[in-house]
Amino acid sequence: MRYYSTNNRASSVSLHEAVVKGLASDRGLFMPEKIKTLPKEFFDNIDKMSFHEIACTVADAFFGEDVEEEALKDIVCDTLSFDCPVMKVTDSIYSLELFHGPTLAFKDVGARFMARLLGYFIESERKETVNVLVATSGDTGSAVANGFLGVEGIHVYVLYPKGKVSRIQESQFTTLGQNITAVEIDGVFDDCQALVKNAFMDEELNRHMKLTSANSINVARFLPQAFYYFNAYARMKERNAADNMVVCVPSGNFGNITAALFGQEMGLPIKRFIAANNANDIFYKYLQTGNYEPKPSVQTIANAMDVGDPSNFARIMDLYSNDYDTIKGRINGASFSDDEIKETMKQCFDDNKYILDPHGACGYLALKNELKAGETGVFCETAHPAKFKETVEEAINSHVEIPERLAEFMKGTKQSVGLYKEFKSFKAFLMSR
Repeated sequence: MRYYSTNNRASSVSLHEAVVKGLASDRGLFMPEKIKTLPKEFFDNIDKMSFHEIACTVADAFFGEDVEEEALKDIVCDTLSFDCPVMKVTDSIYSLELFHGPTLAFKDVGARFMARLLGYFIESERKETVNVLVATSGDTGSAVANGFLGVEGIHVYVLYPKGKVSRIQESQFTTLGQNITAVEIDGVFDDCQALVKNAFMDEELNRHMKLTSANSINVARFLPQAFYYFNAYARMKERNAADNMVVCVPSGNFGNITAALFGQEMGLPIKRFIAANNANDIFYKYLQTGNYEPKPSVQTIANAMDVGDPSNFARIMDLYSNDYDTIKGRINGASFSDDEIKETMKQCFDDNKYILDPHGACGYLALKNELKAGETGVFCETAHPAKFKETVEEAINSHVEIPERLAEFMKGTKQSVGLYKEFKSFKAFLMSR
């Protein structure tokens, strides 16, 4: 399959090139030229299929033209070495738990898949090291770093905003060493993301080293996230609760909800979607006004969603041909303050004995506010609450146990490089490598 840029439909590249390059040369995001509709029989029998079987079917629709069948199955099965279960919270609201992977965050799925697909493509290209640049506001860095840890021929640079990720999140990518370098930027997430994008556009830097991205701007990162929406539908169908199903996605850079929207285009019968924002409400305001007005991000307790200019908005616009009415018809929006998030965590714990992380709290509250009679809601619980231990414990007034594999990260020694947010500083650092 060919992939075109959101800035230029006339020009296209192979999946191999789209994955290795990450970002199109005109700064656009890659989009597949077609989205395959899955057959009715698949959805009729999906509740009888395992997560792996479902994911392999979806992966074949995305990547089957470009990756050998057995290799693709191996990539999918190696990626999904853990489950993404659906848990009942209330009679009408369910949690899609996406924190059962190695770094306890939803990004484990996309990061692990991309690491393995990139490894597949570069296996015959051992001429030079591929350098992966990734900006993180929290969980992306840890998922990518651990997904690529020890992969031969690849070096990962994780850019993160100084003082704006939780201590546990930071420990997951600053203590690894080997082929992982943590870069602490004196700025916000948007500054980190801008540095990554500018690096791709710098000709001198690209002559010096081979660069790609592992943010959700990379098609190999965001597309596999569709797997667990199909699985969520299957598990809800098992419960006879899949009719009138509404899915709410806590949204920052909008890669996760974009993957869900791709699933719907493939035939996944989701009634509608809700994009839940924290105080960074750019998309929410777009739905209200039709005007997309990026602005500097503000820091919140749901820090993985602290994004002031979501990259994947370009993909949503392209998917629906820039039609505001279509977008508004497919996606509702919600935006919540830190106080509302804290109160929601407390209320959910008191009423249901279910512990939410701050991002999942946005999804849960949006469903509580917006579900209509006869609808069933599923929200993404995107990270284990222990990754935000202090915030969650303060909100619910109860202890949150730290899983053993998370505690292991915290025993390591921090290794990071501190840089200013100006591109010349970052470029000079990479040119010295």
